[in-house]
Amino acid sequence: MQTLERELIVAIRPIRPDDAERCGQIAFEAHRDVASRHNIPSEQPSVEFSIALVKAKLADPNARGLVAEYANDILGSVFLNTFPPAPVAAIGPLTVYPNAPAGVGQRLMTDLLGHALAREFGSIRLVQSPSHLESLALYAKLGFVVREPLVLMQGKCPPVADDPARVVRLAVEGDIASCDRLCERVIGFARPSELRNTIRQSIARVVERSGRIAGYAAGIGMKGYAVAETTADLQALLAATPQMPGPGFFVPTRNGELLRWLLQGGLRMLWPAALMTRGSYQEATGAFLPSIAF
Repeated sequence: MQTLERELIVAIRPIRPDDAERCGQIAFEAHRDVASRHNIPSEQPSVEFSIALVKAKLADPNARGLVAEYANDILGSVFLNTFPPAPVAAIGPLTVYPNAPAGVGQRLMTDLLGHALAREFGSIRLVQSPSHLESLALYAKLGFVVREPLVLMQGKCPPVADDPARVVRLAVEGDIASCDRLCERVIGFARPSELRNTIRQSIARVVERSGRIAGYAAGIGMKGYAVAETTADLQALLAATPQMPGPGFFVPTRNGELLRWLLQGGLRMLWPAALMTRGSYQEATGAFLPSIAF
């Protein structure tokens, strides 16, 4: 009965800058708890990493955060991320203190979904760790559907055979319109804001085949994404990328050709994940790599 009373009076409010350290601590402990139970590397390797992530979200004008509070103590947090002008919202991270009463995650998600729907986002996405069955059950109950099983992979990608018709180079501002059209064909919508940011950082790359853009990568890593007409185009982008930053990058496991090439090249799998969506979704018509957001 005491747990039920706590559930009923949990308050949801917007996150504030002074919540960062507490939310970061909770995020670290929540991920450490899941990782230790399944003997996998934690998605958030240190308290400092977790706090920095929360602070980055607070500084992002396109992120909206909520916290759950009981008796002036924060129990968890969640963020809604948008990428104007993309008509898609992405949820994450959602983290709840391991000993919090049941229902805190659902309260946070319900309130955040209400905000997303009020802003008329027709597609809401997230990347979920299947090792955490509680969150998989929660998202499924809230209407999310698994669209792509993923695996986080780490290592330097192997080389590809020379092909005079296929050239990889750094992306420039003048490539954005062509990349947007390609992205719309492959996954159904464009992601120009992320591409523009990575072009400014000199990390975005395009692959040209017979003189036209056949794929591009807005960074390779958990925060980056890539789309290409074919797996061979995507392989060329990966082979031209230096050692990946951070813990790795997500690979759709249904792309057996790409997964086999990476494994044969010596990359290793760290942990499984799944791209889940609520609302509209277009099956990819080419090869792609999702980001941690979507």
